[in-house]
Amino acid sequence: MTQVRRFHAFVFALVATTFTLATQAQVGDPGTLIKEKLVSQIKLTKAAAAHDDIVTAGDVVLLHKDGLMMCSSASSYAFSNTYSNGVLSANLNNRAKDAAKSFIRGKLPFGGGGSVKDAASNGCTSRKFVSGEKFWVTDIALQKDGILVSTFSDPYNDVRYFGEIKFPFPKGSVPPVDDFVKTVSEVITVQPPDDKDKGDKNDQAAGGQAPAPAQTAAATPAPAPLQAIAPPPPPADAPPPSIAIGQTKDQVVAGFGQPVRTAKLAGTKEIYFYKDMKVTFTNGKVSNVE
Repeated sequence: MTQVRRFHAFVFALVATTFTLATQAQVGDPGTLIKEKLVSQIKLTKAAAAHDDIVTAGDVVLLHKDGLMMCSSASSYAFSNTYSNGVLSANLNNRAKDAAKSFIRGKLPFGGGGSVKDAASNGCTSRKFVSGEKFWVTDIALQKDGILVSTFSDPYNDVRYFGEIKFPFPKGSVPPVDDFVKTVSEVITVQPPDDKDKGDKNDQAAGGQAPAPAQTAAATPAPAPLQAIAPPPPPADAPPPSIAIGQTKDQVVAGFGQPVRTAKLAGTKEIYFYKDMKVTFTNGKVSNVE
């Protein structure tokens, strides 16, 4: 009887364990759910292997905390940062790796020399990013004690920078997904599109057209048509040209035009012949008209 009871207890424990594992499989690992939620909110960017260019652009993220450190693409490792208790701080985890490499190279005939401490101080050309600056996210990785977010910047003086932000789990537990995602959003969020882009996208999603610009309350009156310009009045009948004794040659030509022919006589006399008139000039002035 005792063996039967033990067998029943074993079967019950086995069924309970199987049910628990099945339930966890349905619900999902909390850490994995956190990663999936973050990846669904931030479209990742694919960077070149040398960290010197972008292959595929994802979402631009906005930094909300000061003090994010990144290493230049010339570094072997990204600059490590940790966000805990509302504080974003840099650490030397990855720079120590660079330091070790530099130290080993210093021991080789072709190395550059220097101590591990010197290498840690000069392990990479770094840049500090502050609240309000923007960059990209290239990876969101689940670790046993937290989430690691990989960052990548635009060029600054032709140099791109990359880093890591560790969001650790509280010791002994994994927080609820929404609570942890809220913690991450204290440091980075996806840059929202401007209001105009939102409006255009909403209109396109609804299958409608962009609204026509609103009419003003008081429409501007159309300009009055230009009045036709009246033609100038016809010139008044000019009096017929006249000729008088004493007029100069220029006055006669101005009134009657150039003569048909001219004749110079002895002395100071000259005759202008017109079609029906002959004008004699003496000393350049009219002396006789026939």
